Amino acid sequence: MTVLGVDVGGTKIAAGRVTRRVEMDDAMDDAMVEGVIIVESRAADGFDRSIASLWSAIEQTLDSSVEAIGIAAPGPLDPVNGIILNPPNLPGWRDVPLARMARERFGLPVRIENDCNAAALGEARYGAGRGHANVFYAAIGTGIGAGIVFDGKIYRGAHGLAGEAGHMTVDYRSRKVCGCGSPGCIEALASGAALARRDSGAEEFIERIGAWLGGIVSLLDPGVIVLGGGVMLDSRGEDLFAKLREMVPTRSVNPCAALIPIVPAYFGVQSGIVGAAVIFE
Repeated sequence: MTVLGVDVGGTKIAAGRVTRRVEMDDAMDDAMVEGVIIVESRAADGFDRSIASLWSAIEQTLDSSVEAIGIAAPGPLDPVNGIILNPPNLPGWRDVPLARMARERFGLPVRIENDCNAAALGEARYGAGRGHANVFYAAIGTGIGAGIVFDGKIYRGAHGLAGEAGHMTVDYRSRKVCGCGSPGCIEALASGAALARRDSGAEEFIERIGAWLGGIVSLLDPGVIVLGGGVMLDSRGEDLFAKLREMVPTRSVNPCAALIPIVPAYFGVQSGIVGAAVIFE
């Protein structure tokens, strides 16, 4: 089955055709993602401009082989009813029935999923989290998103909105107010947008992310931590990972913290595309 996977972000929209290739070890590889295009999301210009960018990305990637469309978008959202609720990084996207709109426009089955939930599932099943039933995934880019896989399935919580770890407050006295409206969220302090504002240097960034992940380890005790997003996957990536592996155990009460791997996303910047397609499995 070929699924058009679409990853909607605050600064870009990436789309590509994803066909599962069953290898000897049941792993996917980069060759299974084809026709990838990236366009600006134009999110800051409002809903009309950004939805037009989304339709354009799909139209440029769609061909006769595509049987369904999976869209990974920032939360909060309602994956059951296909509705985008009120994502901080997509101004104007409030109560948008995106799955229905896309079905009517393209005439194909459409599902939506929280972008990081989708990426977490893709990495857990076929990427850096393979072999682990419990995976914590975070994308550190323009914002900070996260997804949790427990027992091989997305953990959604009581109301379907779990996993918004980027909006955990790590400094309640901070003057940095997050897009969600709360001060001191880890996203406000250590996302790519925060770094671009020069709110922190590399060492302070590592301190903040390390403390946050230490808390995640204390709370969830995951089998593996998978980190993606532009900040973690750029040229400084391996140095950041090495420092985080040293720091996180010092910031967690979990005595097994040092045994928990902290690894880069296998699919890299394509994690969202693959994850959007995997939600059809």
